[in-house]
This record gives sequence, C-alpha cells and structure tokens, in this order.
Amino acid sequence: MRGQADLFFDYGAPPSLIETKPAGEIVLKAKYRSGSLKTPDHETAARMLEATGDYRVLRRLQPRPIAASRMPRQGEKIAVIIDTETTGLDHTRDEVIELGMIALTYDEEGRVGDVIGTFNALREPSVPISPEITRLTGITPDMVAGQVLDLEAVERFIEPADLVIAHNARFDRPFCERLSQSFQVKAWACSHSEVSWGEFGFEGSKLGYLLTQCGWFHQGHRAVEDCHALLEVLASPLSSGAGLPFKHLLASSRKALLRIWAEGSPFDMKDLLKKRGYRWNDGTDGRPKSWWVEVDEEAGEAELTFLRREVYRREVEPYTQKITAFERFRAGR
Repeated sequence: MRGQADLFFDYGAPPSLIETKPAGEIVLKAKYRSGSLKTPDHETAARMLEATGDYRVLRRLQPRPIAASRMPRQGEKIAVIIDTETTGLDHTRDEVIELGMIALTYDEEGRVGDVIGTFNALREPSVPISPEITRLTGITPDMVAGQVLDLEAVERFIEPADLVIAHNARFDRPFCERLSQSFQVKAWACSHSEVSWGEFGFEGSKLGYLLTQCGWFHQGHRAVEDCHALLEVLASPLSSGAGLPFKHLLASSRKALLRIWAEGSPFDMKDLLKKRGYRWNDGTDGRPKSWWVEVDEEAGEAELTFLRREVYRREVEPYTQKITAFERFRAGR
C-alpha cells in the first residue's frame, strides 16, 4: 500500500517536515504552548495535503473587494455579470424572485480589472414560489414578502455597461428584458455556450463543475453568489496556457453569426440537414416553421452554396439573419 504523509503542526510555529511512512495515515497533531491551543493555520494544512499528491482541496470562494469609487481607466470598459433566480423556467409566465449583478472593468485584451459595484435584491412575485424552487434556491415566500425591485437602481447599474454576461444568457436575458427595456439595448454574452470549456480540459460547463475544477466551492443558486463564482472562473488562467476564459468569451461575443433558414426544404432532406447541425423550429414562437442553422459570418456563403447544391438543387436565396451580441439570446431569437 502506498504510504501517505504524517503532518505535524505546532500551532503558532512553522510546521515540521513532512515524513512518509509505509501504510501511514494523515495525522494532524496539535501541540500546546503555554497551556492554550493557537489558531490553526488551515491554509498551510491545505497546502501540505495537496503536496502529497493524494488530495485536492476546495477553498471557500471569497468575493473580491469592491473598488466603489474606481472609474474605468483609458482603454477599459465595464461588464456586468448577471444572474436571476426565478419561480420557474418559462419567462412568459414565471417571474424573477432575486436579481444579482457585479460590475467589473476589463480591457480590450480580455484582462479582468476590478469589481466596481454589486447589486442584489429580492422580489415578491405575483405567482407562488414552489417548494421545489425553495429547495433549489433557499428562497422562501417569507423572504420575498413585500420586496420590490428598484428598477431605476437596476437601470443605473447597467447603464455604463458595454457587455452583460450570464452563464445561461438564453435563460436570463428574456427574464431581464421583462423587468426593464434597458436590457434590450445591451450586448450580451453567454459564458456557458460561448466558451469551449471541454477544449480547455473542463469536464462540464455547469457553473458548479467549473468552479470545482478551479479549486473553489460556494453557496450555489443564490444570485450574487453565482455572479462572484462566475467572475473567478472567467478570471482563472487556463491550465493549457491559453490565457483567461474571459478573453475567449470576449472574442466570441464580438463575432457576428448568420442564421440561415432552410424554408421549404424537401422533406427527404431532413436527415441530411440534421446531420449538418440544423435544428427544427415548429413556428409557434413566431419564427419560420423550418430547419435552421447558425454559422460564422465568414462561413455563410459556403453554407448557402451547400443548400443550393445539396438540398434545393436549384438557385434559391434562403432567408438569413445577421446575429450579433445585441440580438443573441433574446426571446424568440
């Protein structure tokens, strides 16, 4: 059996050397000085456990300090990370019960600056909060009773932002736009779908998975706590040496996509379209009842050529839409 290290601590004094014993166990021994136990150095203990190679230690995420009076410097912009807790998944019927936001500075190279503001507020919905939502978020009907969102404060907070970031923007943006039209004119980015987490060695793209692989844990499913967690994930250098995830998110958000609708395509071409990545829209959302795909703008002409030659087999001009960060993730888009 592989040996493990015995760790000896004299609290208030430097730890002794790590000793390895066959078939040993990790033992934390506290020595006393003057009859009283000193406060243990937990970080030293964590580092020594990690040094054995047999342990990974998760640290509680500590939010960054807020530089409240800090103004963006030359070349810097402001991003707002946002998260909502809601009564359900349907933005047409369900409602926001908590809104959390963090404002931060960043530069054109994707470097993260300082946190310059936070916002967190509860809201009493007009529909009931189910026991399942309470179990998931910890938010009870009593907690939101009488709580009203100050929408003017929300709009002031996001007004200077050049980019709004959510970890599932397709979910959060429609809910936010129901709260205030100010969200409609902002560029949005999705850290869940617009960063290739798998290519960077992550085993999943859920926020909890990402945070764990970065070495932290936090109180999940509360709005502002999730914002702090996402910030640290985006600001953690990738082990592959590819820089910060924030840099890659920024690059993705700046790209324009073409959404191409294969309206009226022959029925027997559905398998070919599906294999190529096209998705079906049933038309109930007001968009065409059709197969559709999104491609990078520079790949648009090649995709149109594919449709003309392989699908329609004639000259057609399929309906196309240019999608930028200002349009992405909106309801019905």
